[in-house]
Amino acid sequence: MSDGRRQGRDTSVHSVDRAISILQVLAQRRVAGVTEISNEISVHKSTVSRLIATLEARGLVEQASTRGGYRLASGVLRLAEGVDQNHDLTVISRTVCNRLAEELKETVIVAVHEGRTVVSIDQVNGSSSLTIVNRVGQRHPLHPTSAGKVFLAYMPRAELQTYLDAELTALTPHTITDPDALESELETVRKHGYARVIEEQEIGLAAVAAPIRAHDGQVAAALVVSGPAFRIGEDTIPNIAEHLLSAAAEISERNGYPKTG
Repeated sequence: MSDGRRQGRDTSVHSVDRAISILQVLAQRRVAGVTEISNEISVHKSTVSRLIATLEARGLVEQASTRGGYRLASGVLRLAEGVDQNHDLTVISRTVCNRLAEELKETVIVAVHEGRTVVSIDQVNGSSSLTIVNRVGQRHPLHPTSAGKVFLAYMPRAELQTYLDAELTALTPHTITDPDALESELETVRKHGYARVIEEQEIGLAAVAAPIRAHDGQVAAALVVSGPAFRIGEDTIPNIAEHLLSAAAEISERNGYPKTG
């Protein structure tokens, strides 16, 4: 393939990627103008205007009553009619989880928040796993788990306070049970974008987790890398977190969260 043809294909793919991001922003915000969309996805306004014109011509976007605003059109509903109702988070995350487990050679888990617990809904085992423990379906308190700390860090303040006001049970000597200390840790989670635990849930076990977001930016699930504490520690967590954050962002994008750039 010539360089010219390859460059043309790359440009087309990039335009499709940006057009999808525009649809995701409109799904999140309901109504948004060109400037607002441009700022949200970090793309120049002229490019956004051109892509919106194309989407409008195909019946996917329409002008709203708000001056200069756009919203999703009925064409999106027609596309949605073809979606398999069994299509869920475990399906859209599995390819990314497989790749992450292969890269890090550790167990990768997708977990969701239910009440005062975190529940594992999918698991991919890494090649370095010493023993294969199937955690799918298992429930654990929020505060001693990396996934749980992700949910606590991003939940509404009133809901978080209700959790903190109840007894924080210690599962190991390392579990944080002081509400002030836990709040300080949650601030670190928000600052860095990921949570970590070392032997708080189980002696010998460590884990790192990052949020998987829905189209509206809410935390829909957590992506977790779990393994023995002698492999997941202070010296290895930064590298694990880098891979984890990238994977969580990819799953979030597949889940409808707008991509920037």
